[in-house]
Amino acid sequence: MPLVNLPGGETIWYKTTGSGRPLLQIHGSAFGHKNFAAMTPLMAEHFETIDFDLPGYGESKGTNRPGGMEGLAEVVYEFIVAAGYEKVSIHGTSFGAMIGLTLAAKHPEVVDRLILSCFMARYDLAARLMRATWKLAAKDSGMRAVSDLTSVAGFARSYYERPEADAQLDAMRDAFSRTDPVAFIAGTETIEKTDLSDFVARIQAPTLMIAGAEDNMTPFRPGASGLGMSRIADIIPGVETHVISECGHYLVLEQPEQARDYITAFMAR
Repeated sequence: MPLVNLPGGETIWYKTTGSGRPLLQIHGSAFGHKNFAAMTPLMAEHFETIDFDLPGYGESKGTNRPGGMEGLAEVVYEFIVAAGYEKVSIHGTSFGAMIGLTLAAKHPEVVDRLILSCFMARYDLAARLMRATWKLAAKDSGMRAVSDLTSVAGFARSYYERPEADAQLDAMRDAFSRTDPVAFIAGTETIEKTDLSDFVARIQAPTLMIAGAEDNMTPFRPGASGLGMSRIADIIPGVETHVISECGHYLVLEQPEQARDYITAFMAR
């Protein structure tokens, strides 16, 4: 698989699947590119789908850049340029959605369309407490423990009744184990410090937001201290929003076909 060296010293691993308009997928804060294991085959039927690992995740190397979420957005911007793309559509989930939104606000020239799922632009107090327990688990017990903790909070209750649930949980443990705990903790602390309120108002790209009705991590309507998708929908002009029933935070794993349908219809308009 290709590797790209960035000006900041990071080495980014990536792969492309399918053909058509380029669609860059930005993963969540513990997975690496395997976050999109269920989505990529579906997306590749319609787009040139680009999966990559952020620095410290999977096969990519590098440490956390200064600048918090803006620093991460710069990494992604530099990756897009270094990989030879003039413009891509962004599909970000959770932490990746926050990075994607920041990128679209700072570098609108490289973003065609913006697809965001299961995120908040500012975390509420409940989400901060939840993340604090994950950081402790990463420090004391490792990323396998983080995988199990996030699974409890991340999937809709009905998901555990599915025949494929056990295999998915094992796959998550494997994906999380490839993430450096230091990178995960740094990413979590970046999320906790982030308030994207000003960036939300700067979004110019056509935007699609998809939420899970049973998302306990980043609910569609968070507490008053947070800025969630329900309020973001009133700020970004013309944003298209969908809430999927019987679906939790791990929407791209739980309901990939429904997400595919929303994304392909949005991209075709």
